[in-house]
Amino acid sequence: MKLTDRQFRDALGNFATGVCIITAAPEGFDPVGVTVNSFTSVSIEPPLILWCLKIDSVVYSVFEGVNLFTVNVLAANQKALSEQYADKTRHKLEPGCYVNNSAGTPVLKDSIASFDCVVRERYKGGDHVIIMGEIKEINVNPGEPLVFYKGGYRELKP
Repeated sequence: MKLTDRQFRDALGNFATGVCIITAAPEGFDPVGVTVNSFTSVSIEPPLILWCLKIDSVVYSVFEGVNLFTVNVLAANQKALSEQYADKTRHKLEPGCYVNNSAGTPVLKDSIASFDCVVRERYKGGDHVIIMGEIKEINVNPGEPLVFYKGGYRELKP
């Protein structure tokens, strides 16, 4: 039996993930954000993370050239923000929704965690690029995470 794209996506939907917006302010572009759930830790020493971006994404050329980015872990009440930056036509960051960190990278207000990173490696992985970053600064705020499961947003219940 051949595996179909739909079967693969449906099976992956059984893995609950957090939701992040990756932000950057590359030279020659407005600050941008893109919603992802493909974020994971790689190493404690050195502190490395990775995330994936589809090669045909409209923001691929932006992230292809950046050396700095921030992973913003969304809070449960940031579903609208996630949907906004998941929209293929709405990646420009809205003024007032972020502050710049000491390196000049945008950090979303009210995210429950942010990881300011420098790009260590980029790898081609099928129809995606895998971007590995070394964490330079971490900020953690109180709140519950926005969770994605079986094609929809969820909240953790105590």
